[in-house]
Amino acid sequence: MCLTSPDGFLLCRAYSSERAGDPPMFNVVLVEPEIPPNTGNVGRLCLATRCTLHLVGPLGFSIDDRQLKRAGLDYWDEVDVREWSSLDELRRANASARFFYLTTKATQPYFEVKFRPTDFLVFGRETKGLPERVLEENRENCITIPMHGTRSLNLATAVAIVLFEAVRQQRG
Repeated sequence: MCLTSPDGFLLCRAYSSERAGDPPMFNVVLVEPEIPPNTGNVGRLCLATRCTLHLVGPLGFSIDDRQLKRAGLDYWDEVDVREWSSLDELRRANASARFFYLTTKATQPYFEVKFRPTDFLVFGRETKGLPERVLEENRENCITIPMHGTRSLNLATAVAIVLFEAVRQQRG
């Protein structure tokens, strides 16, 4: 549960074990992630928000990488992580789900989307983003984080921004 403090800070606490059986809230997808600490940090975000983390290969590291586990701290084993050989395989397995593709090349801001539980939030590689083919095939579901003065944000930061907006919308 997250609350805003009188000082304007977001205060979150872990979900109690009685909520552990609840279905995942959202699905975070990292397509061909390259930097283990980013993936570890995204894993912690997923755990904190009851989301499933989907890793689409090929990965730029081993899932047993010590940097990945270090960034995920001792929580990594608790993260609901699923691995896929391709984005097409993931989409076929979840054909009725809504997918949103994060890219700096879109014009629709993420905060204009009305997210629903079980939506898939898809993020590309740290160095190249999502493949052009994916963006072209899904233009109507491409969203962006508006920013000024930089061409992109750190992957874990971008996931946190969009994911917490989606979670916020569910809490009213």
